[in-house]
Amino acid sequence: MKLKHNKKRNTAFVYEALVREIAKAVVRKDENRKSLIVKIMKEHFAPNNILAKELQLYKALEETKGLDVYTAERLIKEARIDYYKLDQNDIFKSQTKMINMINKNLTSEVFSNFVPNYKNLATIAQVFGADVNTKERVLLERKLLGTMVMKEGVPAKSKNMPHIDGLVYKTFVKKFNEKYDKELLPEQKQLLNHFLTSFADNGVEFKMFLSEEVGRLKNSIAGALKEENSDIDNDMRDKTKLVLEKLEEFKKTRIDENMVKGVLKIQSLASEVLS
Repeated sequence: MKLKHNKKRNTAFVYEALVREIAKAVVRKDENRKSLIVKIMKEHFAPNNILAKELQLYKALEETKGLDVYTAERLIKEARIDYYKLDQNDIFKSQTKMINMINKNLTSEVFSNFVPNYKNLATIAQVFGADVNTKERVLLERKLLGTMVMKEGVPAKSKNMPHIDGLVYKTFVKKFNEKYDKELLPEQKQLLNHFLTSFADNGVEFKMFLSEEVGRLKNSIAGALKEENSDIDNDMRDKTKLVLEKLEEFKKTRIDENMVKGVLKIQSLASEVLS
């Protein structure tokens, strides 16, 4: 079964494509392009915007893993009901406006960005689609169900970007300090503060900050390796090269607490290398 799917009308795909476009702009040090992307994302994915509400329904299905079959089926059903409570005309108009802004200010190349979870997002869009007949919808829901249910013998792992309250934040910082026996660096505090407030805007600000920070770390560490007469010994040089590889992997990694911890560690290493 192959159904027609317009990825430009897939709000979750466009959101992920824009996030990746920010990362590319940061690497290229293209501040003008980065600012244009930020403007588009803030306008269309602000908390009360219709596309932000639609995006949350996509995330409810795409990011939820490890459920039992009954709960997963119920979640799909409820998400579909909530989706049709949204003003469909408003969604279409907002999507059209966003697509036009992207084409005019960034070019249609944005829609060619590789998004790892594209197939799943396409399935969700078709599950939400009003022009899908009963048989097709049941088959699509069964396919989606397979990504949401707990597999026997495999522990569930949450891939959501969680809302972290003050107590969890303090505990997180305390454990990090105890483990590494260091006070947080200014850039580490910035990272955690952005992570702490990421729930407020679907993580837009945090993802932008993270893209910039990963780009900064890559440039700093790569620059240190290239310096003539560098004091970095061979062991540290090898470890630093591994860190650069890890930073590259972050482009394809979903943002969660483990990823943030990884960036915190690399921030510490970068500080040591540069000093």
